[in-house]
Amino acid sequence: MNHSMKVCFRALLVLLIFAGILQNAVAQWSGAAASFPAATSRFAAEQPAPPPPSAKYRAVQQRLAQGWNTWDTNSVTTQVLLPEGLAIHFGFKHNTGLNTDAFLGDALIGRLQPGAEQVTPGPHAWDGSYTDLRVAWRGHSWRIQSAHDAGELVLLATPLPSTPISALPPTMVVSADFLWNRPGTTLRRADFIETHGASGSVQVYCTCDPPSAQTRSSDYADVPVAGPYFAVDFTAPVGISTGRRRTLAEIQVIIERQRQAYEQSVNSAGTAASIRDAIETTLGWDTIYDPDKRRVISPVSRVWNQNWGGYVLFDWDTFFAATLASIGDRDLAYANAMEILREETPAGFVPNFARPGGWKSFDHSEPPVGAITVLGLYQQFHDRWFLADTFAPLLSWNRWWDQHRQAQGYLAWGDDAKTDPTDPDDGFRETRQGAIYESGLDNSPMYDDAVYDQKTHLLEIADVGLMSLYIADCDALAQIADVLEKTAEARELRDRSARYRASLATLWSEQDGIFLNKDLHTGQFSRRMSPTNFYPLLARAATSAQAQAMIQKHLLNPKEFWGQWVIPAIARNDPAFTDQDYWRGRIWGPMNYLVYLGLRNYDVPDSRRDLAQKSYELFLKEWKENGHVHENYNAITGSGDDVTSSDRFYHWGALLGYVEYMEQAEPPAASQTVR
Repeated sequence: MNHSMKVCFRALLVLLIFAGILQNAVAQWSGAAASFPAATSRFAAEQPAPPPPSAKYRAVQQRLAQGWNTWDTNSVTTQVLLPEGLAIHFGFKHNTGLNTDAFLGDALIGRLQPGAEQVTPGPHAWDGSYTDLRVAWRGHSWRIQSAHDAGELVLLATPLPSTPISALPPTMVVSADFLWNRPGTTLRRADFIETHGASGSVQVYCTCDPPSAQTRSSDYADVPVAGPYFAVDFTAPVGISTGRRRTLAEIQVIIERQRQAYEQSVNSAGTAASIRDAIETTLGWDTIYDPDKRRVISPVSRVWNQNWGGYVLFDWDTFFAATLASIGDRDLAYANAMEILREETPAGFVPNFARPGGWKSFDHSEPPVGAITVLGLYQQFHDRWFLADTFAPLLSWNRWWDQHRQAQGYLAWGDDAKTDPTDPDDGFRETRQGAIYESGLDNSPMYDDAVYDQKTHLLEIADVGLMSLYIADCDALAQIADVLEKTAEARELRDRSARYRASLATLWSEQDGIFLNKDLHTGQFSRRMSPTNFYPLLARAATSAQAQAMIQKHLLNPKEFWGQWVIPAIARNDPAFTDQDYWRGRIWGPMNYLVYLGLRNYDVPDSRRDLAQKSYELFLKEWKENGHVHENYNAITGSGDDVTSSDRFYHWGALLGYVEYMEQAEPPAASQTVR
């Protein structure tokens, strides 16, 4: 066979192989597609609208959604003016003389992709009056600070010492446009950008353009930016201001003034100043504006938001965000608690998650921490209207657990069968894994051997953690009912609390000195222990003697839960501990927080203080080294960066610092503890 024939033969062979592969792929795709019900829209089916917000709550959101801040979920280097939606973006172009140019248009904290920008977050005031961050990318490093000046915005970009990988200077590109399809125009004038939005005009000035300068050729940058922009060789600080032109020196004075104001604010917390700074910064960078529902919310992190269409609100995560925000921003605390409750499903429960498009987990919830959160906020701020606004959805959710998750007199995790509406892309409906997801402990070893009942759609496990949280929910909601003078509902809730408290009491193992999960399939106790076994302390379901046994035999036992870094999500002597994979042995802020709340109910001041201090030390390790607030931490090394399944800026990691804040700011009175 000559060369020409060989070439033709190989081409024909490749074509035939490709045709076979294509045919097989089409068949596989067609089969997969056929397994999903057809959807007529990218939006979820229409659902009953939540009750209209009260005037008090509307005022909360109106106060929050005002002015300049880092509202855009897609980039921490973008400043947005609300309610107009006018955005000022910082872009960064890496220049070379060959073929490795690159442009960074958006920046996020904690991206893990190879070559991704590394953002080190600095202070972020609740209202955005001062923000500070550093970015490293492609051998460059720079700092961006922002400050408010009588309702206007100033920005300062400063190149930092770095080791460049190109001889050419980078380009800083500052552009302006309107987000979220909001009406507005932006025009590049000779020496400023002119914008017109719903509330009038705003001029944007750059120190890179002297007054009356003509547009220069160096002001052009070949970058994918649609709106008008300033472009400058980034070899010296660049200042941006709105409203009127300011010199670089004037901008630096404003930045420094607001930086000092931020420091004075956090220092007012005294010895807890560093904790307040960390929590305010964390919530500051994680808080965004949802343009669809026109609300301010604090999703778990912006990296998570990217794959969820702009945001994702998880159930207990968002309640914890409300608790964290309460140290300095009452409106933001109320907003997070209210907005996750307003996502309640048609079945009457707070979903595991909610995302844009009306999609949410219509078949399963997550741990019931809503009432204890709401009651805690009321005890701090004393706004009766807040209780009135939250009571109905909390009561519906509380009743739902009793009606849908009861098994042999206990409570068990599960998922509902047929739901209306339903998520056609959710492959975990009516599955064992779907039921486990309801626990919030996605791969906990506690459920490795749990049997899933296909008829009831429940895990056949009487769960100590769930029952304890539910009893605490009943008790907190009953107190709320008392304040609202809802006598019948208060009695109903206390009756339900007593019933499940009696069931929980049967899960006490005198031999083991702790409450244990019970396998309802075999009737046997499960001796796989996690921090959830201590949650009866939160529910005040343990006697003083039982509490002492739990703490001494287990919590403070270095073979199980104690050590340099605490508390692991499964006991150290469990075979799964060495996995250090997500809920299989790692340390989680919410677990430490809930156990700490339980210890506050008992006369165990030393154990309580030790847990708070150890939690804070773990938090400080990554915070000081990298500015990270991790989703979870290695229980052996204390690192959060050793795995890719630990988001670097997940706000509930700050609960590890919050427990020390509580310990310093409000230690429980002796009269409030069980003796």
